[in-house]
Amino acid sequence: MTANEDQEMELEALRSIYEGDESFKEISPVSFQFRIGDVEDTKAFILDITWPETYPETTPQISLGGYFNKKISPETKQQILSKLDEQIEMNLGTAMMYTLFEWAKENQEALMENHKPVVTAVTMPSSEINTSSTGKKREKKEQLTKSQKRRIVSRTDHKGELPRGWNWFDVIKVGASYLFSTRWCSY
Repeated sequence: MTANEDQEMELEALRSIYEGDESFKEISPVSFQFRIGDVEDTKAFILDITWPETYPETTPQISLGGYFNKKISPETKQQILSKLDEQIEMNLGTAMMYTLFEWAKENQEALMENHKPVVTAVTMPSSEINTSSTGKKREKKEQLTKSQKRRIVSRTDHKGELPRGWNWFDVIKVGASYLFSTRWCSY
């Protein structure tokens, strides 16, 4: 079998195995994402896997660079990738995506044993710091666009008041049914 036939067969198998599974996502016919662990789990991570043209005879490209993995330290990411490379070397030449995914799920604790979540500092702009330290809160004024201002002006008279009856509606009896005009009541 050629590499493309092997890829097609493995792709068909992956689709049938992981149909409806939220942990598996097919980005393209040669690119996939596998989530290891629950979304809420602090030790969860996502594997981005891409098949090269000659896969499964050559190794797939695995990445942990996604946004979901930002809380994982670079050392832990490197450890995960090196352990996955060992599994890839053992399965080279065969369809290995299911094997890799299940192995990673079973060994999640071992892969994340040295995991210390990366904490990013949140900085506040100096204007927010000054207002919070004085205890005064600035009231934010509503900003209107030009088209919103024009619409308001077109509905009001020169004094800024709405014309009498602007929110009334008319009921017209036609036969046994009632029709309402286009002016609707605001209450």
